[in-house]
Amino acid sequence: MEILKISAKSNPKSVAGAIAAVVEKNKEAELVAIGAGAVNQAAKAIAIARGYLAPRGIDLSTVIAFAKVDVEGIEKTAMRFIVKV
Repeated sequence: MEILKISAKSNPKSVAGAIAAVVEKNKEAELVAIGAGAVNQAAKAIAIARGYLAPRGIDLSTVIAFAKVDVEGIEKTAMRFIVKV
């Protein structure tokens, strides 16, 4: 499964396009976001991606969980979004 790393500076429309492309190919995508700003951008991108795919008859659902990630040797808690058809 392809992992999309989201930051607070990520463009939600660009991320939504990436989500749509990955989901059409693999039926599933994973997003990882660290921090409130990144989580906000991820949520917006998922909503936009649903709008992109709905006219094609593809409905997305999302499972959200916590994840531990290593950033430059420091363990941080991230939000993990699993987007599925």
